[in-house]
Amino acid sequence: MPVGTMVTLRGERMWEFLDRLMSIALPRVRDFSGVSPQAASTAAATTRSACSDQLLFPEIDYMKVDKARGMNVSVVTTAKTDEEARKLLQFIGMPFRQKLGD
Repeated sequence: MPVGTMVTLRGERMWEFLDRLMSIALPRVRDFSGVSPQAASTAAATTRSACSDQLLFPEIDYMKVDKARGMNVSVVTTAKTDEEARKLLQFIGMPFRQKLGD
């Protein structure tokens, strides 16, 4: 039976996970061109991104994985507008996709 789980990270664990996600895991995605700037929405100022495989994180031992499992990551901020959310996430290192011509 399929099972989904959810985890809320705060404090040091949150910052460590975000750092590894933004600087190591996402850039390892094949043909990764950045997170869509439209991913930051005013609905709780949430940015969503999906990872198709947990092996993007180098600390996971390939030999202990029985099948590929993906995950959706939601980053919730206290920003009041889309622009505030994008600027905050850009400031902490979220690799947003560049517009054509930038």
